[in-house]
Amino acid sequence: MTAPIFATLGCRLNAYESEAMKELAATAGLSGAVIVNTCAVTAEAVRKAKQEIRRLARENPGAAVIVTGCAAQTEPETFAEMPEVTRVIGNHEKMQADTWTGLSDSLKLPDLIGVTEKIQVDDIMSVRETAGHLIDGFGRQRAYVQVQNGCDHRCTFCIIPYGRGNSRSVPAGVVVEQVKRLVDKGFAEVVLTGVDLTSWGADLPGAPHLGDLVLRLLRLTDIARLRISSIDSIEADPALMEAIATEPRLMPHLHLSLQAGDDMILKRMKRRHLREDSIRFCAEARALRPDMVFGADLIAGFPTETEEMFVNSLKLVEDCDLTFLHVFPFSPRKGTPAARMPQVKGPEIKARAARLRAAGDLALERHLTAQIGNVHQVLMEAPRMGRTGQFAEVTFATDHPEGTVISARITGHHNGQLLAQAV
Repeated sequence: MTAPIFATLGCRLNAYESEAMKELAATAGLSGAVIVNTCAVTAEAVRKAKQEIRRLARENPGAAVIVTGCAAQTEPETFAEMPEVTRVIGNHEKMQADTWTGLSDSLKLPDLIGVTEKIQVDDIMSVRETAGHLIDGFGRQRAYVQVQNGCDHRCTFCIIPYGRGNSRSVPAGVVVEQVKRLVDKGFAEVVLTGVDLTSWGADLPGAPHLGDLVLRLLRLTDIARLRISSIDSIEADPALMEAIATEPRLMPHLHLSLQAGDDMILKRMKRRHLREDSIRFCAEARALRPDMVFGADLIAGFPTETEEMFVNSLKLVEDCDLTFLHVFPFSPRKGTPAARMPQVKGPEIKARAARLRAAGDLALERHLTAQIGNVHQVLMEAPRMGRTGQFAEVTFATDHPEGTVISARITGHHNGQLLAQAV
């Protein structure tokens, strides 16, 4: 019996779900298979998924190749038509135990099926439940907890709602119990994750907000460090701002889904915020928590973007005092409104993305330089590497126990990493 090989592309949520699928596949007794968990965020992501499928099929002759994830959900026929692919499984189906039991049984038989029979993908918009399979720990020192899935918004560039479905939330009580189990297992830090995290709670009784969940977790569990992943700052609720102001166990790092810094582009993206909203949120959060740092997603070369519009996005790096940038060159996704808009030429998109990344590099260098002489609490991810509460990477000259939180004085920085000594 050969354990399945898993390949994960895309976001942290996909990585979390791959861990859950490993458990499901093992329980079902699945063997001799390759599972590729795909991403659909850009056309390039789909191309890379196909490339990975072909590579794994070459390296594992005779193995069944099972394709799942967002790209499998949004364009299942594309993958079913690939001769290397045995089955295409939807995003909802991949989290169901009976899917894996059925696969384990069917792959024992000769696989003489056509393209249509390869596909096991239902209407993701009809799904109402979330986190049918929670896992107690993902990552060795930092645990990720999926509390939300799907998205109710329809940004003009984004295909993800069609891969993930509408927004669904995990009830607070379920999240609290899972975090308690993770604390008992020895995890020092938990990260709350989801597709549209700040929409958590809208579909639950009483419509609680993400801040309510954060405060409840900090009140009812002994978790040492709580971190929240990417948020839509326009949806930050009063309870979340209270947590930022009053809870030192909530880490001072927020990754913001900003996407652009020009009002016209934001409107054409169908975002729910304007430039000044982003600047105001960052100022308010930093006033409440002076050591707060921000990461951000920014798209370069969105359709109709002029040089002047782009410069407004470029200036946002300084105006919001951003530290960690995720820059995405615009890539049209078939079926989205943005794909039908007048496109910016490819070389210009590439050049603008490079300018944004350069601004991000300078911002990160400024942040790292400002930390020299400061003492940080560092969660050790490896014997000589850890991260501050602000999520900056730290390296040491000597070993320290993995999974522990140590006090460290910053002595310098090199290649985007802080240098430190334990104190």
